[in-house]
Amino acid sequence: IALDKPKIMGIVNLTPDSFSDGGTYSQNVQMALAHAEQLLKDGADILDIGGESTRPGSDDVSLEEEWARVQPILAEVAKWNVPVSLDTRRTVIMEKALAQGGVDIINDVAALSDEGAVALLAQQPKTGVCLMHMQGLPKTMQLNPQYQDVVEEVARYLKARAAECVRAGIAPERITLDPGFGFGKNLQHNITLIKHLPELMDATGFPLLIGVSRKRMIGELTGEQDAAKRV
Repeated sequence: IALDKPKIMGIVNLTPDSFSDGGTYSQNVQMALAHAEQLLKDGADILDIGGESTRPGSDDVSLEEEWARVQPILAEVAKWNVPVSLDTRRTVIMEKALAQGGVDIINDVAALSDEGAVALLAQQPKTGVCLMHMQGLPKTMQLNPQYQDVVEEVARYLKARAAECVRAGIAPERITLDPGFGFGKNLQHNITLIKHLPELMDATGFPLLIGVSRKRMIGELTGEQDAAKRV
């Protein structure tokens, strides 16, 4: 996927506890597919499909449950000739999805830190990877995030994860980085990162994925309480 100009990623949440849509699409495959179609009509270039909530305070789901949520959607959108991103942090789910086919990007909030994830992606020369920064784990990450220099620390972590991927055989042009807005960061941390995105890109040397739509920081800045309106 060429990233010489910005691309829009449309999110298809298949989790019953999604912070942004309250699980609207988690129990009905046809509703989820209709939502995906609408995202494309509205201008999305990439569909991002996820079956595990990583919102603050969320609990883990079983591998079986995560796969059951994403498998039918991935199987259908694979026929649409549109770039598809799978949002997962688990090597087993990555492996199943890549074997099924139709996944162009692995979008991992844990930056391929699960055992075997880097090695798996190194064997997939046509699959892109997105490595995200998160301080802590989803269950506790927003309790009291602390940084001395949030931009420098996020850049250092992402550079280290990207370097590990490159050493393992993942080509640099396959890598995108995500600062992880709202993942172990308070409002001031998020604002600082937004103000310094050019420096973050220069420091890391990779394209950035920016995910802020509907997040709490938008509500804190605008006063909007309804997540669905924080676009």
